[in-house]
Amino acid sequence: MWIRLRQIAVVTSDLLQTSLDVQTVLGVEACHIDPGVGVFGLKNTLWPIGNQFLECVTPITADTAGGRYIERRGGDTGYMVINQVDDVSSRIDHVQELGVRIANHMEYDKAGFEGIQLHPADTGGSFFEMDQMKVAGSEETGGPWWPAGSQWSDFSRTERVSGISAAELQAEEPERLATRWAQIAQLDLYSDAAGNPTIDFDNASIRFVEASDGRGDGLGGIDVVCVDRDAVLAGADQRGCVVNEEQVVLGGLRVYLRD
Repeated sequence: MWIRLRQIAVVTSDLLQTSLDVQTVLGVEACHIDPGVGVFGLKNTLWPIGNQFLECVTPITADTAGGRYIERRGGDTGYMVINQVDDVSSRIDHVQELGVRIANHMEYDKAGFEGIQLHPADTGGSFFEMDQMKVAGSEETGGPWWPAGSQWSDFSRTERVSGISAAELQAEEPERLATRWAQIAQLDLYSDAAGNPTIDFDNASIRFVEASDGRGDGLGGIDVVCVDRDAVLAGADQRGCVVNEEQVVLGGLRVYLRD
């Protein structure tokens, strides 16, 4: 049984400006726009980062969950941690045993896709999503990923960044949040070198830190594997996204540059 970090979603009030930030800083190329998110009052864009994805969504109608989340967190912000699993049915059984509600159960037989979004009130931190691809090649690390379209690999640019190696969730009580996520993911919890509670997925880690920016619990940051730091920082300087030589900000998300 495995679980992989496959996609990170942020919610932004201005998709065009955030898209320009993402593309100018990370040097990535958009691969897909999903009309299906319109049912939630949203529009989106996805970019491959290696064989993982960054998604930006923005509200296009009044009173959407995404719009309320922007208001609650005081601006653009991390929104969803979206993961690929090898057996979603067993994950469904497990979360039901834990009493965790499934906010959205997605089944698209034609695409060979089934996934669940867990209720954030039961998970804490952010949306925790687990999806399974049921088509040829889906067990491979860079296999098909229906949410990003059928041709996403043609748009994967890795000259500046080549992957997402971690997600950072912040909380008033990080140990408590970490314990809950570890329980849901069925993984052991440990402390990283900085003493942060952490769980390891197959291809990335999820670390939990104290919320210190006044924005409360949520998806606060990601680590990206940096291939050309100078180019990333030059793009970030152009867009006004630089924090320091180790960090930029995109869509309200702290993006840590890792070698």
